[in-house]
Amino acid sequence: EPPRGAQLAMLFYKVFRSLEGKEIVVELKNDFALRGTLHSVDQFMNLKLVGVTAVHADRHPQLTAVKSVFIRGSVVRYVELPADAVDVESLQDASRAEAAKAK
Repeated sequence: EPPRGAQLAMLFYKVFRSLEGKEIVVELKNDFALRGTLHSVDQFMNLKLVGVTAVHADRHPQLTAVKSVFIRGSVVRYVELPADAVDVESLQDASRAEAAKAK
């Protein structure tokens, strides 16, 4: 059985895979925030967004020409997910099951 950290990472990976094709907002550690459609995600939580716009385009006019980006998972601070796209109940159940296994 994989270590607990790996199982938890896999849980998040599955959640993000289920969001491919949905619009998300990604806030980076350098305070950039990008809105776009999640095209793909890998096991390192690297994200590819298409149809990208800067959340604060007035502060970052250099990003107006950018339409797709690859974002390294290690530079992501926060991801805003569409509320209706995540099955919160099953995610909570899976989290509880992982916590119970750890005891």
